[in-house]
Amino acid sequence: MVKRVTGTDETHQLLKKLKKIHGELMFHQSGGCCDGSSPMCYPRGEFRVGESDVLLGEIGDTPFYMSKDQFEYWKHTQLIIDVVDGRGGMFSVEGPEGKRFLTRSRVFTDEERAILG
Repeated sequence: MVKRVTGTDETHQLLKKLKKIHGELMFHQSGGCCDGSSPMCYPRGEFRVGESDVLLGEIGDTPFYMSKDQFEYWKHTQLIIDVVDGRGGMFSVEGPEGKRFLTRSRVFTDEERAILG
């Protein structure tokens, strides 16, 4: 199965820790300037998604949304959500942990693009 979004082991470990603190979580990446260009992690239900957002998949059981406009730029790639040291967006729940989520990517192969349609 081809996934549009996945997470590193470090991402899964940090999500597990954050869920103990905040409950169920979700990601959103808007593609806007500043913090919006990074994946932001929120307690589920505290960020409202709408018609201008695309559900790319889940990392574990954490849904990952992206704005439609941003998805147009990234649709040919698999997003790999990673964790690095540093301060993330001020509204993203990982900030107090001294970590931030980071989007890495790789281009889908021709075969994978055919599967995704």
